Amino acid sequence: MGSETMAKYGDLGLLLLRIGIGIMFIAHGFPKIMGGVPVWKELGKAMAVFGVSFAPEFWGFMAAFTELAGGIALITGIFFTPFAALLAFEMMVAMFMHLNHGADFPTVSHPIELGILFLSLVFIGPGKYVLLRF
Repeated sequence: MGSETMAKYGDLGLLLLRIGIGIMFIAHGFPKIMGGVPVWKELGKAMAVFGVSFAPEFWGFMAAFTELAGGIALITGIFFTPFAALLAFEMMVAMFMHLNHGADFPTVSHPIELGILFLSLVFIGPGKYVLLRF
């Protein structure tokens, strides 16, 4: 693929990636948000791998919110970079949590792959197709 093709279709490819991953993260985050405090508390316990054991409900809510709002941010391009960074951080937490629990490679590799994706998106940006530019 030549640089002409990349210049012509790169933003469209990025939009398709943003929409697909955004939908998936909305689908992951919505049930966690709706699960309320019991779900947030379980999610928040993952922070213990960093020695953070206080307020698991807060950390769990923040993780669920990051997935839901991050999915929306990916799709719309609004607050894209901050949410891509938050999602990359969340994937790092998930990776360390899985490693700490002795998970197998396929389980650990999933958040690693998504973390690489989100960190890359921090540097790439949303492209030209966004709902609002600030």
